[in-house]
Amino acid sequence: MRVVLQRVRKASVSIEGKIKSAIEQGLLILLGIEDADEKDDIDWLVKKISQLRIFDDEDGVMNRSVLDVDGNVLVVSQFTLHASTKKGNRPSYIRASKPDFAIPMYEQFVVSLSSVLGKEVGTGEFGAMMDVELINDGPVTIIIDSKNKDF
Repeated sequence: MRVVLQRVRKASVSIEGKIKSAIEQGLLILLGIEDADEKDDIDWLVKKISQLRIFDDEDGVMNRSVLDVDGNVLVVSQFTLHASTKKGNRPSYIRASKPDFAIPMYEQFVVSLSSVLGKEVGTGEFGAMMDVELINDGPVTIIIDSKNKDF
């Protein structure tokens, strides 16, 4: 499982011109799922994301988590995070999971994150063409891969 998370002042996802979800201060999470992912990947990522200290404290130091600031979260599926650009100029998405595996994993990730945060997590719509808007706060953008826990 691979995520790109961005600390945002606000973010939204729209489908066919209609806003599906919108948040104020918090995290926009782009989530890529591959067939090798398991429940352990979800658990590890949810814990890491919820405790990641990337929000400013009263001294302007990144020392608070999304939990500490009662931030919101928006999760958008993003199969292109598993693009391989090794050969040629057209990315290959062979590592990205097909919907029959990815959708339940995506839904479980959202449920688990919502449970830890104690609030609803906004979502996009798996497989839909989505427009994502955000105001990046910082900017702060972090990439986390559950298959590379030592990085």
